[in-house]
Amino acid sequence: MQIGDKIKQLRIKTNLTQEELANRSELSKGFISQVERDLTSPSIATLVDILECLGTNLNDFFSEPTQDKIVFHKEDVFVQENNELCHSINWIIPNAQKNKMEPVLIQLQKNGKSSIYSAHEGEVFGYVLKGNINVNIGEQKFNAVEGESFYYKANSSYYLDNNSDVEATVLWVSTPPNF
Repeated sequence: MQIGDKIKQLRIKTNLTQEELANRSELSKGFISQVERDLTSPSIATLVDILECLGTNLNDFFSEPTQDKIVFHKEDVFVQENNELCHSINWIIPNAQKNKMEPVLIQLQKNGKSSIYSAHEGEVFGYVLKGNINVNIGEQKFNAVEGESFYYKANSSYYLDNNSDVEATVLWVSTPPNF
């Protein structure tokens, strides 16, 4: 880690000149310049003083920001097959339970169906990528074919089924995560 550059960035962010930072931390402008160019290293006590003047502390200064993963690859996908119900679920975003929504790809074989999901707070969205499926919400049944989508509040139990002769694939998103 380049301490000097990070101090310089914080100084610029707080709109301080080297001289203003030096005065506030009771150091010389030359010392601040050397620290920013990584020509010298401040003691821990001096670094604490500089960071206080910049509105931060050692813990925040040295903690690395966590970068959430943006792009997920084929090897990230987790697949669960259910031979009894004749479907497979592809968790295309691993650990989505920590997020506000959970997208999965579900593949329903001929006469396959998803598990039955209980009513919950939230919403469900789906897009039929291939085939012909039924969306069962409570006692109601809705048909959706390739290229069509569905969207509903999850205040009743629900599941998908495939009564056609070909496999169906659906991008299915639940909020909050429920799969």
